[in-house]
Amino acid sequence: MSWEVRASNGIWLPQIGWWLDAPRAAARAVVSHAHSDHVARHREIVCSAPTARLMRARLPGRRIEHVLRFGRTEPLTPESAITLHPAGHILGSSMVQIHSAHGSLLYTGDFKLQPGLTAETCAPPPSDVLIMETTFGLPRYAFPPQAAVIAGVIAFCQQALADGVVPVLFCYSLGKSQEVLRALAPAGVPVMLHPATLQLTRVYEEFGMRFPAYGEFEPRAANGHIVICPPPHNSPGILRHLPARRTAVISGWALDPGAVYRHRCDAAFPLSDHADFPDLLKLVALVRPKRVYTVHGFAREFAAELRTRGIEAWALGRTNQLELPLGITKGSPVPH
Repeated sequence: MSWEVRASNGIWLPQIGWWLDAPRAAARAVVSHAHSDHVARHREIVCSAPTARLMRARLPGRRIEHVLRFGRTEPLTPESAITLHPAGHILGSSMVQIHSAHGSLLYTGDFKLQPGLTAETCAPPPSDVLIMETTFGLPRYAFPPQAAVIAGVIAFCQQALADGVVPVLFCYSLGKSQEVLRALAPAGVPVMLHPATLQLTRVYEEFGMRFPAYGEFEPRAANGHIVICPPPHNSPGILRHLPARRTAVISGWALDPGAVYRHRCDAAFPLSDHADFPDLLKLVALVRPKRVYTVHGFAREFAAELRTRGIEAWALGRTNQLELPLGITKGSPVPH
């Protein structure tokens, strides 16, 4: 027997009747982590304790919660069981492994193999079927060492302060902001947080995370502080109160040419909470799957790369390239 996997409103597993990371409300969904594009107002969810708490903060409402500890296997349906493993993406992020008569299936959600400062260290188990995110699934996305990037961020902030302007770091409010805040500890400079970032940072502290000195953004007292806030979209938001500022975006997409101009900032630093291309390949080697499904980002390109390496791989919900691996002939059914 084998797993049937469909890409529709997240990932649908019809053989057991559960969704994975459905972005629209579903009856039953496993939630890998609390980023807004992976959650919805589901009736019943399975997730880790930090994810449940962060969802309550970001998406209030009543739901049935099944909160699992990492590494502990629990029944999911009468015919299947589930185990959550740390994904290394943000606090509480989980890789989801499901065991049934169809074999073992591992869904990575968003993940990062390199150890971070504010997320549990990724621990992928072997599995028959692998569904993996491929956000940075092209060879050009190979991140520099994290320590060097963090040193660059600190130097940027120190130079801005020396020049009499306020350094502003654009980071997503959940995950990246907390990682950067903790990374700033060696700088010894007080930090101000956007109100949305502040709320989620306090949730991190509920789970034992410790950070350097910070407070809520106050424009009249911002001089001498580093400010962390979400990237502005159509308006400067709180930045309108800081005419003397120097801005930097913190993102894996900083590797792209023109990132500074696209984000309308002064600098860009490639610090990501996702795996880069080499670590995507490393994950496949660690899991040793018989079949791989890719989702998000460069899913089609990464699946094609795996096929050149002799691994059966298909991009879910995408048109796959026409090159076919050994053993598959033209006219054979190709999964989507």
